[in-house]
Amino acid sequence: MPKTKMDRRVLLFLLGAALGAAAFLLVYGISPLDIRNDAFCRGGFLEKDIQQHYAGWLFYRQSALPFPLCITPAINAPQGVSVAYTDSIPLVAAVCRPLAEFLGGTFQYFGWFTLLCFVLQGGFGALLCGLFASSAVSAALGSLLFVASPILYERALRHTSLGAQWLLLAALYLYFSCRRRGRYVSKGLFFLNILAVGIHPYFVPMTYAITLALLLKYAVSARRWRGPVLYLAGDLACTGGLAAALGFFYGTATSGGQALYGYFSMNLNALWNPAGVNGTVYSRFLPAQNQVNGNYDAFAYLGLGVLIALPVVLFLGRRRIFAHLRRHWALGAVCAILTAFAVSHVVTANGATLFTLPLPGQWIQVFSIFRSGGRMFWPVYDLMVLAAFAGLGRLPKPLLWTGLLVSVQLLDISPGLWQRHQDFRAASQAEAFPSALQSDFWQAAARYSHLESVQGLQDDALHLALYAADHGMTTNDPFAARYDAAALESNRQAVLQELAEGTLRQDTLYLFEEEGAFLQAVEAVCAQAWCGRVSSADGDSVWYVIAPGLQGEEFDGLCTVYDEDYPLRLADYTDALWNRGVLDSTKQTVCFADSPFARRKLEGAAYLCADGQAYAITQVDDSDPGWLMVTLEIEDATVLWDRELTTK
Repeated sequence: MPKTKMDRRVLLFLLGAALGAAAFLLVYGISPLDIRNDAFCRGGFLEKDIQQHYAGWLFYRQSALPFPLCITPAINAPQGVSVAYTDSIPLVAAVCRPLAEFLGGTFQYFGWFTLLCFVLQGGFGALLCGLFASSAVSAALGSLLFVASPILYERALRHTSLGAQWLLLAALYLYFSCRRRGRYVSKGLFFLNILAVGIHPYFVPMTYAITLALLLKYAVSARRWRGPVLYLAGDLACTGGLAAALGFFYGTATSGGQALYGYFSMNLNALWNPAGVNGTVYSRFLPAQNQVNGNYDAFAYLGLGVLIALPVVLFLGRRRIFAHLRRHWALGAVCAILTAFAVSHVVTANGATLFTLPLPGQWIQVFSIFRSGGRMFWPVYDLMVLAAFAGLGRLPKPLLWTGLLVSVQLLDISPGLWQRHQDFRAASQAEAFPSALQSDFWQAAARYSHLESVQGLQDDALHLALYAADHGMTTNDPFAARYDAAALESNRQAVLQELAEGTLRQDTLYLFEEEGAFLQAVEAVCAQAWCGRVSSADGDSVWYVIAPGLQGEEFDGLCTVYDEDYPLRLADYTDALWNRGVLDSTKQTVCFADSPFARRKLEGAAYLCADGQAYAITQVDDSDPGWLMVTLEIEDATVLWDRELTTK
């Protein structure tokens, strides 16, 4: 390549990178660049997911160095899991671990990773725009459209690894560069596809889609298939090799939440809906639109500048549109597929589900590997922004039109960027999501080496994970995106059987989500442990615990010890007939989870009491296995919900 072209590329990249770095500093400041400052990782911002990412890193850092890399047996114990599934940016975690061990103390890499993402977003944005602009100034201005991309801020401030939007810009830049030279062999794309799996697997189908478009166009045009097929096979093999090395295929991690493909689909209003999470609106002029289900995860607001420019560009270039489509038919085809996958079979518009196309269950299971399917639209989104820039660049005085486009765009989205700056600043100064682990019980519980979630998903699970990591504990709590649900349930049943036999592991703290399950398990072991209820100060979070070796200890008022004075509570049961443990039809019948404790309390009792009031018991029915249904002389038993109840 001629030296002048190389110099221009370097200049463009540096200009864009500088703009990206400036944008990062304006939004984040310098505090996240201090590797010993993990306040923003612990407090969370916008969502608590950063706590998951950071906890995964802490567990991995404390584990013996394994192969595959990134495996920690301390999560999802005893099976273990790769921190790729805690979105801890596995490749970066593996690279940073030796440095963290050498330096010692607190070490977080999320701030520097995010800065790098902003720098590369600007750099590759400028290079991409440079392919369609005659001047470096115009290309640098165009890079601002990508540096200020609402998707970048919405993702980087929620899921750090998904802030690597530059991967898509780099893939598009390499695609167009190769197309202009009539080549399909791109070392850059080959490497980029491998790198993507080390950052976040959701980028893999997107970068490969762009690669496939390049290979397919060349193969059809040149009628040469062998080279492109070998290239693709080699790339896939290397990508799979890195995934295996980072532990993606370790164990049998297959499950991860109840939502399936279609729930996190892209709403048909996504391009002009500026509504981000936590009430942030990314537009000064356009109102937030309604959404349903998980549409929020498919956020794709284009910005008013691009929304105005695109129709103008399409109208002025209407005679050349079909020529462009013929030239890039393969890219258009993969974009159509990505868009269809993003919209999914559950088609939504504003606050309504228009229709749901029937799909075979096996297809849904396969598609649910990427269940947040709305994200697959991101390459199409970037192409739309590029089209707006490139189209205006063909007009007379392109610099003027580009400057106008960027000005309108920045003016429109500035409230959202300012709000994200405020959100991060608040999270850096105080805990955005204060921990519910406020009782002095948790100080005493630091003695255990394993935290066993015997049943259910624990309240404040991510702070609980950080607590376990800080105290060198292992945990079976599957707070990862993927885990083996069957193995977890089998292990839990084994633990429940041990408890039923009166066997306690002295190094283990047992936690229950539901009181009914706790009361079933506690009877056989209560003499060997402190057993009871621990809550947060506001009462929103509750744990039912069995703490071996702490029997006889006294804790603060957030703890209620399990003994004969332990209160009854209505079961948290709701269906078409019951509302939080109260039968709707009469409002006089309440239910309790069946347990030896509840039976003792109700046996021979004449009254159920709460807040100084006594309600006569007219019937106790145990015909429904697992439940005790009690009918009272009361007008409306819903007053008993969430009350501590006694009998007499």
